[in-house]
Amino acid sequence: MEHLEQQERQRVWEKIQKALLNEQIDQFRAEFLELHPYDQARIFEEQEEDIRFLIYTYLSPNEMADVIEHVDRDLVNEFIIEMVPAFAAKILEEMSTDDAVDILNELDKNKVASFLTIMDKEESEEIKELLHYEEKTAGSIMTTEFVVIHHQMTVKEAMRHLRKEAPDAETIYYIYVVDSDKKLVGVISLRDLIIAEGDWLIQEVMSERVVSVPVGEDQEEIAQMMRDYDFLALPVVDFQNHLLGIITVDDIMDVMEEEASDDYSKLAGISEVERFGDTAIQSAKKRLPWLIVLLFLGMFTASIIGRFEEALDKVALLAVFIPVIAGMAGNTGTQALAVAVRSISTGDMNKIGKATVIWQEAKTGIITGTVCGILITGIVGFWYGDLYLGILVGISIMATLFVATIAGAFVPIVMDRFNIDPAVASGPFITTLNDIISMLIYFGLATVFMDLLIGG
Repeated sequence: MEHLEQQERQRVWEKIQKALLNEQIDQFRAEFLELHPYDQARIFEEQEEDIRFLIYTYLSPNEMADVIEHVDRDLVNEFIIEMVPAFAAKILEEMSTDDAVDILNELDKNKVASFLTIMDKEESEEIKELLHYEEKTAGSIMTTEFVVIHHQMTVKEAMRHLRKEAPDAETIYYIYVVDSDKKLVGVISLRDLIIAEGDWLIQEVMSERVVSVPVGEDQEEIAQMMRDYDFLALPVVDFQNHLLGIITVDDIMDVMEEEASDDYSKLAGISEVERFGDTAIQSAKKRLPWLIVLLFLGMFTASIIGRFEEALDKVALLAVFIPVIAGMAGNTGTQALAVAVRSISTGDMNKIGKATVIWQEAKTGIITGTVCGILITGIVGFWYGDLYLGILVGISIMATLFVATIAGAFVPIVMDRFNIDPAVASGPFITTLNDIISMLIYFGLATVFMDLLIGG
C-alpha cells in the first residue's frame, strides 16, 4: 500500500481506533496490519501512551518489530523503555540485528544489560558482538543476517542452501562466497546463480573481484563507496579478510540522514545533533560550547575596532559601513565554506584536488569582490558626496570578499587534513573569523586614507 496522506491517515486511524477501543481485536488487526509498516509507524507515533499500550497488547513482537523499525529514531528509545521489558526484548530479537544494535547503543548501559539477559541466548550473543564495535564504523552498522555459500558447493547445493537461509537474510540479491577458512573469495548475484547449470561449482561462476570494506571503516566513507559503485550491499571483513557481515543500502540511507543532520548541526554551530523534543537545558548544553568560543572571538573583533578608535573619532562616518563589510565577509565566507565542505563530504575534493578548489574560489572571490567593490564605490560616492570614502569602502569590500572567500574554502581543507570534521568549520565560526579579517582590512585601509578623508 502506498504512503497515506495525513488526512487519509487520520480517517483510517479513526476506523482502526474504534475497533481498538471496542476490543474488536480481529478487526483492529485486519485493518492495522493491512497498512504499510511506514504508515503503521506514523499512526503509532501520534498516539497517547494508553493507546500505545493497547496496541502492544494486540500485536505480536514480530508485528511490533516491523512498526518499530519504521518509527522515527528520535522516538524509538522512549517507546522501547515504556514497554514491559520482556516484550521489548522479544521485539529486539525479531528486528534486524543492526537495527537492534542502533537502538541499544542509545540506551543506558543498565537497560542494555537487562534486555540482553532476557533475550534468546543466540540473538543476544550476535547483538553483543556488534555492540563492541566503535560507533559510526562498518562494524556498528553491518548486519550478520546474510547468506554465505562455500566456493566448492555446486550451484544446486547453493540454491538448496539459499532457500533454507533466505527467510532470515536481510538481502539475497548478492550472495557472498567463502573458502574453508571463512575468508571472502567471491560474490555471485542471484540472477547468475539462477541461470547457472546445477552441477557447476560456485567457484566456476562466481566473480573474484569483490569490493569489501574493513570492519573499522568510517560509515561516511562507506556511504560514498556505495553511492559510487551503486551497490545494494557491501561485505565487511577483518584484517585477514574473514567475512564478518554485510552493509545494505537501507543502512546507508540511515547513515546519510544521520551524517546530514550531524553536518547541519555543526554548520549551525551546535556541538551535537539537536533533536526535536530536547529540553531547554539539553539544547543549551549543545549550543553553548560554540557560542562561548564565538563570544571570545567576538570580543577580539571588538578589541580591533577599539584599537582604531582614533580613526573613528576623526571620521565617524566610518562606523556606518562596519555592518556592511562584516556582513559581506561572513556571507561570502559561508558560501565558499558550503562548497568546500560538500566537496570533501562527497569525495569530489580528492578527484579535482585541493589546490584546484582554492584557486577556483580565489577567482570567484576576485570577480565577486570587484563587482561589489565597484558598485559600492559608486553608491557611497554619490550618496555621501565623498569619492575618497567611496573608494575606501569599495577597496575594502573587494579585498574582504577575496580574502573571506579563500578563508571559507581553506579552513575546512586544513581541518580535514588534520582529521577534524570539516563541518566543524561552521557558519558562525567562519562568519566571526571573517569579521576579524574584514575589520583589519577596513581600518587598515582607513588609516592609509585618513588624510584624504579628513581633507575631503
